[in-house]
Amino acid sequence: MPVVREFRLPDLGEGLTGAEVVRWMVEVGEVIAVDQPVVEVETAKAVVEVPCPYGGVVTARYGEEGEEIAVGAALVTVAVAAADGGTGEPAGPAGEPADRPSAEVERPLVGYGVAETGKGGRRRRVGVAAAGGAPVVAAAAVAAPAAPAPVAAAPVAVVAAGPAVLPVISPLVRRLAREQGVDLAALSGSGPDGLIMRADVERAVAARVAAPAVARPVSPSASPSASPSASPVGPEVVVPLRGLRKAVAEKLSRSHREIPAATCWVDVDATELMALRRQLNATPGPKVSVLALLARICTVALARFPELNSSVTEDGSGIVRHSAVHLGFAAQGERGLVVPVVRDAQARSTEQLGEELARLTESARGGSLTPAELTGGTFTLNNYGVFGVDGSTPILNHPEAAMLGVGRIVAKPWVHHGELAVREVTQLSFTFDHRVCDGGTAGGFLRFVADCVEQPGMLLRQL
Repeated sequence: MPVVREFRLPDLGEGLTGAEVVRWMVEVGEVIAVDQPVVEVETAKAVVEVPCPYGGVVTARYGEEGEEIAVGAALVTVAVAAADGGTGEPAGPAGEPADRPSAEVERPLVGYGVAETGKGGRRRRVGVAAAGGAPVVAAAAVAAPAAPAPVAAAPVAVVAAGPAVLPVISPLVRRLAREQGVDLAALSGSGPDGLIMRADVERAVAARVAAPAVARPVSPSASPSASPSASPVGPEVVVPLRGLRKAVAEKLSRSHREIPAATCWVDVDATELMALRRQLNATPGPKVSVLALLARICTVALARFPELNSSVTEDGSGIVRHSAVHLGFAAQGERGLVVPVVRDAQARSTEQLGEELARLTESARGGSLTPAELTGGTFTLNNYGVFGVDGSTPILNHPEAAMLGVGRIVAKPWVHHGELAVREVTQLSFTFDHRVCDGGTAGGFLRFVADCVEQPGMLLRQL
């Protein structure tokens, strides 16, 4: 007889206490293989697929899409074929019962407590009935994937077919539809094979907003000044703070609450820096971005002002000076604004910095950054000029002590060598933790960065 195993949400690392269900990848009654991904969840760091360490029939799923699941809470139950004479313990490679980990022992994400089996074969469904909210296995026809002979099946309960699978791949499209109250089943997808795209959901929302409101009857005593064509105001929408948005809110609130931050700024003539970039990109090899040049300037500046590559201890009793520069930078992705981290930026060449910045930016746009790529930064470079703005007073990325912001680079009138000229000008802003240094250090750092932007040849003295 099969034994029902419960798979709980494992610890996904980085001290995370829970995750939000983005998309279920299996249905109740589906036969799954060992280590097959069963659900896609969103943590405060990234969207990840969670594989199940049991092979068998899915008898229940716990949690709807958009629901928060705590670490250690049940995700799915699986009816597993007993391979050891009916005890239900998974068998080891030699047919002996494998050691079954206790509930108190932290389990790895995949492959614990199960035998290695082949993953071939065709998926099939068996009936599963539910009573009083508890899953009840209606069929015991679960054969171990490597077993040569099928296990005799009990009578199968007839269960009504579930809803048809919607032609939606992106979990972000599902979330947008859920937040806006759009019925995906009523949409016709504009993508390949009828795939529902984000634009389809946005069109449905726009059409609903633009739909003429039903005019309410106006009493004869109504004020003549009242406009009969005025549309009724719809209900306010409360968007819950979840996943990445919740983590960002908590981190920025903590930073604003705990760090006495100050900001200074300066306008800079970036004409020579842009000319250097054009000169570098005119030669064979990888293209060098403005962000890569600014990252190189930051690493050199932090070597001169190491106080700013630091963080205050949790209890506030000391300052940790970091030996390596793990450079974070703001990147806009489908999940929102994230801060990927370039490890050991001080040890990379300008080309290597550019390649790593490009790789992480592409991963951010695709929503494929790992938790390790989003943590551990010691200094942040924020290029908000891509949004077409000149300046900002950003909140520090806790527990970091400093952040350099760069505005848009635009042609402006500028006094150059005593004469008025049109130059490419940007604004640099620098926010720092006043506990790690005074204004003189922060001003010295910002002035050094500005001088390197205006005269890039200064970098040769530092390299």
